[in-house]
Amino acid sequence: MSSTIVPYEDGPLIVRGDFEMRTPDGELIDPGRGTIALCRCGKSATKPFCDGTHKAIRFRAPADRETPAPRAG
Repeated sequence: MSSTIVPYEDGPLIVRGDFEMRTPDGELIDPGRGTIALCRCGKSATKPFCDGTHKAIRFRAPADRETPAPRAG
């Protein structure tokens, strides 16, 4: 399997390629396509998939790992 994962600034993780998704119990999740967006904000109604809620709540997270995301609250 080969895949790429790209964190989008202030948005989801984009996963492309061959990958498997599983529940914490090990059950296979069918993503329905070869490219998916995974929620990073924690507020999506379709977790683990992104539904765009990050825009409405003004989620902020950098695309790189050099800059830590600010803590909420």
